[in-house]
This record gives sequence, C-alpha cells and structure tokens, in this order.
Amino acid sequence: MGKTISIANQKGGVGKTTTSVNLAASLGAAGYHILLVDIDPQGNSTSGLGVNKRDLQYSTYHLLVTDTPAEEILIHTEFKNVDILPSNIELAGAEIELVEQDNRSMRLKAGLCRLKQNYDFLLIDCPPSLGIITLNAFVASDTLMIPIQCEYYALEGLSQLMSTLRQVKRRYNPEIEIEGVLLTMYDSRLNLTMQVAEELKKYFPQKVYATVIPRNVRLSEAPSFGQPILYYDRGSRGNIAYEALTKEFLSKNRASLAVAGSR
Repeated sequence: MGKTISIANQKGGVGKTTTSVNLAASLGAAGYHILLVDIDPQGNSTSGLGVNKRDLQYSTYHLLVTDTPAEEILIHTEFKNVDILPSNIELAGAEIELVEQDNRSMRLKAGLCRLKQNYDFLLIDCPPSLGIITLNAFVASDTLMIPIQCEYYALEGLSQLMSTLRQVKRRYNPEIEIEGVLLTMYDSRLNLTMQVAEELKKYFPQKVYATVIPRNVRLSEAPSFGQPILYYDRGSRGNIAYEALTKEFLSKNRASLAVAGSR
C-alpha cells in the first residue's frame, strides 16, 4: 500500500503546488511510482504536469461528488512514473455539494482506496483553505507535509492548521502525523529568513527539513511550460534543491518503502 501525504497550508502562495509537482517528478525519476492527487480547484498541479485542465472529461470533482471511479479519472503523464488525478474549476462547487453527502469527510479516502496498492507514494495537493475538501485530504492521508514561506507572516495561521490536524486526529484519522515542514522561497541573505527558520524549528522540533527551497526564476517559469523543474532545467538551483529534498524525504521513509517493497 502506498503512503499518502497531504501537502497543505491554508496560506496561499507558499509553494504547495510547486512542491507537489516537483517532488512527484523527482520521486518518479528515482524509480518510485507516484500518484499526484490535485484537489485544488485552481488545477495548477494539473497544468504543471502538462495536462490541459479545460479539456478534462472527469476530474477530482467527480471522484468526490459523483462517485466516479478513480480509474476513469486517472491520467498517465509524460513524466516518468507519475500519474495524476486532475482538477479544474469545477471542483470549486464541491464544498457546497459535499455538505449533503453521506460520509462527506471520507469520500476521498474511499475513492483512493483501490489505487493505493499501485503506487509507492500518493501526494495530495490541497487548496489554500481548511474546508471540507482539505478535511477529506487529511482523513485520507498518513502524513502532512507543510510548505512554509520564509516571510514575516509565515507563522500566521499555523495554530489554526495544527488545531484542524488535532481535530482530524481525534475524530477521523488517529494515525495522521506531520511528515515534515519545508522552508520555501528561502534567501539566506535576509535576517528575517533566518529568524523564521529558527522559530519554525522551535515550533516543529525534529520536523523541519534540512533542505530549503530557494527563490529561483527557472522554478517559477517551469509551470508555464507544463513541466516539472527536473525536465525544464535540470541544472537550475530549484531542481538541485528538489532533488536534495527527494533524497532527504526518501531517507526518512525507509520503513514505508520496505513495507511497500514487500507487497
């Protein structure tokens, strides 16, 4: 069974989608089978992997709301070992429609159940909110990865995110834990960056990745070409950082990989 990881932070613009797409691609290139689950109505992970979100017949909206089998939604991307359950703006209406659904917080978990055995890791790109769609992701996940931008308001809202995580752990998913905290848009020349990093290490002891993701123009350009940074500019600082993150991530997941390898 693959390990399911939500990549989430209710604050927008912190690198959730960038991390989802590039970690998926880097893990895939390393030989692991990856499913990227896009549950953000903006569909940026979908387009970031070269899928035209305007031409989708089915999306994660149908998985959550209409019980369409995940196999009918699945798209094999052009990137090694990476598949996606795509999203588009249609998903924006799901928050309202799910209110009347039975087991509304469990629908993503149920939808992914049959696919988990086919993948080493399932990465869920969450929307920048703590609504019912994100709740579905947390219920379906083994762990939570939190990208955090190194800026003045970085810690704002973290208490709410942790409160939501505790509620999910208490009511729906007692097994969920924090996978790690990733510092993004990192600039070591700024005192503020270093201060934020130190605060986060106090807030999340032993959970902050040693790898940091720098500000990088090529990393920002890659989505407009529908490519992960690994395929867009392998030698860029952005790709070097995500390859380092992949190695650190895999090092911390040896136990999960051993179980997956025995399936």
